Amino acid sequence: MSAVRIYFIMKALVQRVTKASVTVEHTERRETGRGFVVLLGVSPDDTEGDALWLADKTAKLRVFPNEEGKFDKSLLDIKGDALVISQFTLYADARKGCRPDFTAAARPEAAIKLYECYVRALGGLAVPVKTGEFGAHMDVEIFNDGPVTIMLERTNGK
Repeated sequence: MSAVRIYFIMKALVQRVTKASVTVEHTERRETGRGFVVLLGVSPDDTEGDALWLADKTAKLRVFPNEEGKFDKSLLDIKGDALVISQFTLYADARKGCRPDFTAAARPEAAIKLYECYVRALGGLAVPVKTGEFGAHMDVEIFNDGPVTIMLERTNGK
């Protein structure tokens, strides 16, 4: 029996927040309230279908407490916001040497299309979305609630 190699593709590091903001190029500030900060990484193998799946998973992820304090409510349930930041560094490989290798991240031309697809899909699910700016220097302020931080990854096994 041969082993099946599983590899991860599109990634979203989701942080539950009470509020968050991003300042783009030290000038424009964009703010959100209660909800998620999503750091989104795109690989060369990702497709529009992966972006749509991940947006749906993000919106429906039940990590907000119900009346009993248990994780039972989603971003949709609480009518929360999302701040989505492109994050190619989620694909850093630092196993060798001291300088991370980012070759597992998609090239910017491909990544921006899927980043925008994810943002549109999340907004299409009635989630108010703010974004950083693809490829720009950004200062991100995160008020992590809990803290709750979850990595959502889609694999080749889907």
